Amino acid sequence: MEKRESMWERYLRKGMSRRSFLKGCVALTTLMGLSTDKLSEVVEAAETKPLPVVVWIHGHECTGCDESFIRSGAPLASDVVLSQIDLEYDHLLSAASGEPFEQHLEEIMKKYKGQYILAVEGAVCTGDNGVYCMSGGRPFVRTLQEAAAGAMAIVAYGTCAVSGGIQSAKPNPTGSAGINPFVGNTPVVNVPGCPPIPEVMTGVIMHLALFGTLPPLDGEGRPKQFYGNRIHDTCYRRPFFDAGMFAENFDDAGAKAGWCLYKLGCRGPETYNSCGNMRWFQGMSYPIQSGAPCIGCSNANFWDDEPFTKRLPGYGKLGNADKIGLAVGALATAGVAAHAAGSIVQKHKRDQAEAAQRAKDEQDKA
Repeated sequence: MEKRESMWERYLRKGMSRRSFLKGCVALTTLMGLSTDKLSEVVEAAETKPLPVVVWIHGHECTGCDESFIRSGAPLASDVVLSQIDLEYDHLLSAASGEPFEQHLEEIMKKYKGQYILAVEGAVCTGDNGVYCMSGGRPFVRTLQEAAAGAMAIVAYGTCAVSGGIQSAKPNPTGSAGINPFVGNTPVVNVPGCPPIPEVMTGVIMHLALFGTLPPLDGEGRPKQFYGNRIHDTCYRRPFFDAGMFAENFDDAGAKAGWCLYKLGCRGPETYNSCGNMRWFQGMSYPIQSGAPCIGCSNANFWDDEPFTKRLPGYGKLGNADKIGLAVGALATAGVAAHAAGSIVQKHKRDQAEAAQRAKDEQDKA
């Protein structure tokens, strides 16, 4: 049987130092949302487990997820592809093409049946027998089903693969849908986003690579370490929301002062993702930070939502933004009134004490 390299063996073959290897393991431990006491397990897995074979196929999409992936900064996408996984097939990242490339895919699926990780980018077209998305001269849905049948696990990269994306927007003439109904019983990790955050993409694939198991998932099959919080919960504008301070227009004083964008259509209160804490371009920024409301791109059917600049109809038990502002304003007014009343009482007591002290001093002099 063919012996495949581990990550550590590949580092050695490339002349990389033990220090570089350990630094990479530390970065991976943090990225995967693991505590530092798991570092030894990550190092052991990287030293002993063979690099996983990865097959990356593309359905109905724009390659935006690939473009996001190659911008990962920790770990670098180049390190993932060249040193941490064996990427055997990918339309965008492979030099090969044509019939030999498609033949290679068939060989890899047979050779590593039940062992490879299948990454899927793009929706499945079902309309007119799938002719709107062809891969290797046949409908993509057939390629997906064959690849899924022999995969150890599947990573659905992007909202298109998870729930259909823009291709499935009304009236959906191509019959596009997410991949989950077409992959049988093979376990799937959903990584939604249009596109997903680069480090989220690399973090998920490395968890599968190092541990051979799925990361902890929520009820929608998303990794909890990356989709466990709403963007609203990690947004630096949240204090303005709580204070009832909202931008009313994109060019008003509130918008320029960094107030909450809820009234301008922000979907942060209903969107689960890591944009607010991980951000993009290695932590530099994200849409809300640049002054654009969150459009909820990791939510299913987000393209069919209300106009992106129209606010959500309500928010939890407090109701809509107007009521939040009124309620907060009323509380603030009540607080000011209470503070004023308390100050008057305190001043009255202080005046009484000072008068009593003066009377006592005069009596003592007499």
